[in-house]
Amino acid sequence: MTVIAEIQVAPSPPGTEENPHAHVEAAIAVIQASGLRYEVGALGTTLEGEADEVWATLRAAHEAMLAAGANAGLSHIKVASVNRTMDSLTSKFR
Repeated sequence: MTVIAEIQVAPSPPGTEENPHAHVEAAIAVIQASGLRYEVGALGTTLEGEADEVWATLRAAHEAMLAAGANAGLSHIKVASVNRTMDSLTSKFR
């Protein structure tokens, strides 16, 4: 089944002195490397694909945030099991 998901990682701290968003960027890098269709937004990243791949990528993104050096982190996740695509839901507004 195809799903659409959105993840917003909220690491503490969000990054390092050199890169204030390093821990967020680590999560985004995992999503970019996944091969799934994705869009980075101002407040989260949306991705779509087969359910097992999406769930695995969401987990890997959360873990990457922590592995990048965050002391703690919270991931806000929304998942929709719909027979639609990201484009079909947003094209009217673009």
